[in-house]
Amino acid sequence: MKHPLTNNYRLLGVYVLFWAVIGITNIILQVLWYDVPLIYSLLDTGTNYVLYPLLGSSIWYSIRYNSLEEVGIFRLVIFHFIAASILCGIWVYISYAIYQPFISEENNFLKNGLPPKIFAGYIMYAIYLVFFYAVNYYQSLKEKIKKEGEYKALIREAELQALKSQINPHFLFNSLNSISSLTVSDPEKAQEMVINLSTFMRYSLMHNEKEMVSFSRELENIKLYLSIEKVRFGKKLNAEFEIDAFCLEAEIPNMILQPLYENAIKYGVYETTEQVTIKTTCECDGNALKINIVNDFDSGSIKRKGEGIGLRNIRKRMEIIYNQPDLLRITDHKTSFEVQLIIPQKQALS
Repeated sequence: MKHPLTNNYRLLGVYVLFWAVIGITNIILQVLWYDVPLIYSLLDTGTNYVLYPLLGSSIWYSIRYNSLEEVGIFRLVIFHFIAASILCGIWVYISYAIYQPFISEENNFLKNGLPPKIFAGYIMYAIYLVFFYAVNYYQSLKEKIKKEGEYKALIREAELQALKSQINPHFLFNSLNSISSLTVSDPEKAQEMVINLSTFMRYSLMHNEKEMVSFSRELENIKLYLSIEKVRFGKKLNAEFEIDAFCLEAEIPNMILQPLYENAIKYGVYETTEQVTIKTTCECDGNALKINIVNDFDSGSIKRKGEGIGLRNIRKRMEIIYNQPDLLRITDHKTSFEVQLIIPQKQALS
């Protein structure tokens, strides 16, 4: 850790200004109030408020390498007493050398000023000690907070990647099973599905490292995903979109929508022989993008037990990214199932 006075110019400026104000005030009081000759006032100010602050800045190193956590209290007190004695000895010696050409019998520095000066040196050392310990604690706290922030960012990224990794294999497994079945019943559809699946997975891998993408790009990917499922389900699956054009430039987390459609297909299309419509509407509401996905389902054949892995992952991802717990809302309308996703935006969409 660098010296705070050389590493922080603002603190150095405050430090210099503080001692400059003290020194000028001392000169004014001594000369105008106590009738001290100007030369002696300058000498006193120079040794007390210029020389000692210069020497006192070295006290930082005595506390930097002797922290309260690493050294016992008794050893620490002895160390600082010795350091204070050495510093005071150097200060008094240099002060005497400065005073010597001006000392006279009427104003004997050694006789009249030495004991108070030594005492003041120890007091100043103690003040510097408290000051630098406080600065050291503050800087250590800042570094700790910074490191904690970096660790949290790494943990956050790891959690997001873990959530994504749970979704992609699940979808891939289902798709490969469908392709396997189609290779026997309908080879042409199987070939079409393989091509679409490879394009879809390429998108997934391409955006794996980039968390945010445009809504228009994610929407294209969703339509590709639905085309894959359309090969499997044919007319049973019907997808409708009503998208406000202003919403297309919004930013959303990548691969956040696919589990919602997978959930709609699983609980809607799978469980019925009738056509199921998955309707997607989207609107801009100030600094939020609201996406609603509604699918029909047969209430007599479906027994829902909480949220599936896809919905849980989406809820968790949204909470990690936006630090809000209520961005995924689910409503059961008895004959239809609605999922609303609210995605905050940095600026209003219009």
